[in-house]
Amino acid sequence: MTSIYRLEQIKEIVPRLDLAHDMAEGFVSYSRGQVVVPPVGELIFDEPPGDTHIKYGYIKGDDYFVVKIASGFYENHKLNLPSSSGLMLLFSQKSGKLESVLLDEGYLTNVRTAVAGQIVAKYFAPKRITGIGVFGTGIQARLQVEFLKPVTDCRQVVAWGRRTSGFASYKEEMGTKGFDVETTTDAGRVTAQCNLIVTATPSSTPLLTIDQLMPGTHITALGSDTPEKQELDSEILGRAELVVADSIEQCQSRGEIFRALKAGLLDKHKVVELGAVIADPSLGRSDDDQLTVADLTGVAVQDIQIAKAVHRALQAAGC
Repeated sequence: MTSIYRLEQIKEIVPRLDLAHDMAEGFVSYSRGQVVVPPVGELIFDEPPGDTHIKYGYIKGDDYFVVKIASGFYENHKLNLPSSSGLMLLFSQKSGKLESVLLDEGYLTNVRTAVAGQIVAKYFAPKRITGIGVFGTGIQARLQVEFLKPVTDCRQVVAWGRRTSGFASYKEEMGTKGFDVETTTDAGRVTAQCNLIVTATPSSTPLLTIDQLMPGTHITALGSDTPEKQELDSEILGRAELVVADSIEQCQSRGEIFRALKAGLLDKHKVVELGAVIADPSLGRSDDDQLTVADLTGVAVQDIQIAKAVHRALQAAGC
């Protein structure tokens, strides 16, 4: 019988899991060619602006394959609704049987993206972090900062937003989690104080330029998950000493790397894949003065790993 799990059950089990370990293993398997991931299926909406992604795949020789549907509608705040929604379907790789339906409402997509940001910071952030800068004040902008706790002692955050309406709730929530937050609509205030920056917006025009960045800055860019979006001026990637992709293949058709390649400002041979760095950390940051950029477009292997972990934990708990 197919198991159906709802958001409340999923949220209860997730804190018990070692997702960073599972996700890192998934990235390594992907970079070693052991994961089958077809091209992303997507629907792009104009009025209101939004997108739906369909990501799916399997690890060769594994027990399961996963199909994930995740949506982001960026004016949902007007409806008093969260911007993200979705579900994950986990099937037996041996028989095709639907083993479980994870009605996570987009929660697991948000968590697995935040875990990826944590892994990237472990390998690419400078040793001494002066401040954490975050572009955006939504769900991902909150989770990304929260999930950095295991890899840095820094609790100073400068959060940028286009609208000041989200500042109070962001500052209040992150304050309860131990962060000292400053909010601003001026990107320069972020870059002047922070050498670890996360961009988590649906922007279609660059928010940062190369001249704004202090030496040794690391940027994790994750908002640009379609060909139409862009958060970083492409010269940033062209000038960076290290550029890392969650999937080199996928980043050639979407995200910051896609934009920089299209502009002729980035040599594709300069890009390293995250799984390769996890397997061989010498490929990561070697100097605190290096400018580094990670382009996270979201790969199905992340959905495979988190869906498996949640399914097994819920089964073990007798849910």
